Amino acid sequence: MKISKKMQNAINEQINKELYSEYLYINMACYFFDNNLSGFGNFFLKQAEEEREHAMKFFKYVYERRGSVKLKEIKKPDISFNSILSVFEKALEHEEYVTKSIYELVNIAREEKDEASLEFLNWFVKEQVEEEANMDQIVNMLKMGKDNPNFIMLLDSKLGERK
Repeated sequence: MKISKKMQNAINEQINKELYSEYLYINMACYFFDNNLSGFGNFFLKQAEEEREHAMKFFKYVYERRGSVKLKEIKKPDISFNSILSVFEKALEHEEYVTKSIYELVNIAREEKDEASLEFLNWFVKEQVEEEANMDQIVNMLKMGKDNPNFIMLLDSKLGERK
């Protein structure tokens, strides 16, 4: 069955959000590389790669359902950071925003009784649980570490191991 125009348009919006997420996380990586924290920078570069993969999953899905993708302008992230914690808090806030957007897609699929889209979106629902949990865990660790230089260096090293 061909994808509905409503679902197609909503997924086109989601593709833009996923590509914006990639751009945002590259911006966050820049903050860390500028501050000689390459482990944190690496973490966000990997996060950016994941967001691009998400956008491409949506892209391929639309075409599998005989729809069409219409790319839109990706806005520049207008965010400045003043601490490691503030970056991760913004990242958590952004993941919560993306989760709400995925839930909106699920609601459209339910309204339209679009079982294929519901099945497809289920992966993203699970992925967002993981994304929020990971960011929340790092936010809580940073709060416990309270800018202790030894803790920051340890966490930077650990996050730098992300493949």
